[in-house]
Amino acid sequence: MIRYLSEAEVERARPTVGEGIDLARAALVALAEGSAQLPPKPSVHPRPGSFSNAMPAYISDVGWGDQLGFKWVSVYASNPARGLPIINGVVLLCDTDTGLPRALMGAGFLTGIRTAAVSGACMEALAPAEVGHVAITGAGVQARSHLEVCEQLGQRAVRVFARRPEAGAALLDWARAHTPSLAVTITTGAAAATDGAGIIVTGIPIGVTGGLLDPAAVRDDALLLPLDWGSSVGSEIANDAHLYADDVPQFLRFVEKGSFPGYREPDGYDGDAIRSPRPAGRVVCQNLGQGAADLLFANAVAVSAERAGAGVLLEP
Repeated sequence: MIRYLSEAEVERARPTVGEGIDLARAALVALAEGSAQLPPKPSVHPRPGSFSNAMPAYISDVGWGDQLGFKWVSVYASNPARGLPIINGVVLLCDTDTGLPRALMGAGFLTGIRTAAVSGACMEALAPAEVGHVAITGAGVQARSHLEVCEQLGQRAVRVFARRPEAGAALLDWARAHTPSLAVTITTGAAAATDGAGIIVTGIPIGVTGGLLDPAAVRDDALLLPLDWGSSVGSEIANDAHLYADDVPQFLRFVEKGSFPGYREPDGYDGDAIRSPRPAGRVVCQNLGQGAADLLFANAVAVSAERAGAGVLLEP
């Protein structure tokens, strides 16, 4: 039987924020050590400003059993105007001994918390000694999951650049209810959010032009965590920083395709960087999203749902 879990059921069965950071850290280390199989993820672009990725993956046992599965994820920047989420898709989790499908679940919420947890693993190890405040550009789903991570890691001041006033107001309401220990400020410009920030998370829509950060306005010891690929953190910042990637081969493939114009080769994997002393100066972690973490999160959700008897059982 295959257990189907809707987005709402995934959210109810989610790991805690702290557990999620542990899962993300394990996935990053597995990638660095070569104990995960991640073939190149093919992409299609059915509409302008949209893309869909296929992400098959296998990760050996790093504490939660070995995992096999697949994620289909679509990113449509135009969806908010239709009242729909930007990120949506499904994760198929399979039994590693037989290959038979085990669970099928919505991928939108899972992708959001997985992405923030990867940022959290990097924040925990690579943030400067004095953060001051955290800056987040973008006020959507990723902002919410990153606020949870900031609170979990003991950060207390966050400035968020919201392109749309209504998105900023909605995020403030959400933060008051879900991350009450955070002092969240909404700004109307990216520079107002990032000025003086020790950690910068960039999350404007991928490919948006005119969003590049000014290198002169970024702290010399800042940790930069781009979610929007090269849309905000250009080569001028990245090439002078300690540059890492969650999945180096994947990153290099996208560089070859022109997604990161002018970028040099990274210094190594996030999984190596987070196990080493924090280097002096700026640090950039280009986390493109990888199936190893998706599988660990999907397994945690599936185990919780199985225990609770949640979801709908489908005939194979």
